[in-house]
Amino acid sequence: MGGQGGRDGRETGTAGTGKRTHGIHASKIPERRARLFGVRVAWTAVGDGEFFCPGCGGDRNYQRMTGRRRLAVVGLPLLPRGTAGPVVACADCEGHFTTDVLDHPTTRKFAAMLRDSVHTVALAVLFAGGTESRTALETAACAVRAAGFEDCTDEQLAALVEGLAADTGRMAGASTDAPSVTLGIELHEALDPIAPHLAQPGRESILLQGARIALADGPYTPAEHEVLTTVGAALDIDTGEVTRLLTQARTPS
Repeated sequence: MGGQGGRDGRETGTAGTGKRTHGIHASKIPERRARLFGVRVAWTAVGDGEFFCPGCGGDRNYQRMTGRRRLAVVGLPLLPRGTAGPVVACADCEGHFTTDVLDHPTTRKFAAMLRDSVHTVALAVLFAGGTESRTALETAACAVRAAGFEDCTDEQLAALVEGLAADTGRMAGASTDAPSVTLGIELHEALDPIAPHLAQPGRESILLQGARIALADGPYTPAEHEVLTTVGAALDIDTGEVTRLLTQARTPS
């Protein structure tokens, strides 16, 4: 896309091509015609923001650009030739990209999404298994801190689980029924957006963190297993692979 044009207000051209000719100076004729004829694009900025630039490999500012093509003769734009874009122009490398690059989260947003995903999975597993086990709480708090909530404590997680139990009308750990609909919705809301941007090992890592929390106080309970199955589905992990990973997690290495 980088060859589509320049920055806002700048006109850029694409050289035309000539037929094959013969003679002493034939090789120079296409070059001359390229200087005479071409298609120019005038770009106009219609928005801006921050995005993850695939050219730079990091977060950068961008301008969303639309353009108008014109046939140019001797450098002067004359006849309209339709529109160009829209494109996303990086303010740093000046590369032009299709607008679907805006679907990729910035590095900062991705880190926040990952942090929230681990936090939600930890709460869901604790909710299913109860907060009576200090080992499970410590394992969950450690995972949440590693994900980015550096001040997370066992007590904070226990209080959040108690609040979740009150909101859903369930006593944590008092039932082996499947998790509430509300809990399943929250898991999907946290995990669905990040799943497409995670490689398979990354998605598996989130599931296995939940599995370690569940196994910290003993084998999976039916409710814990149901939560972890929901986590795997939200992360777009194949059902058979979810089963294999959960079995692997409870097998001492």
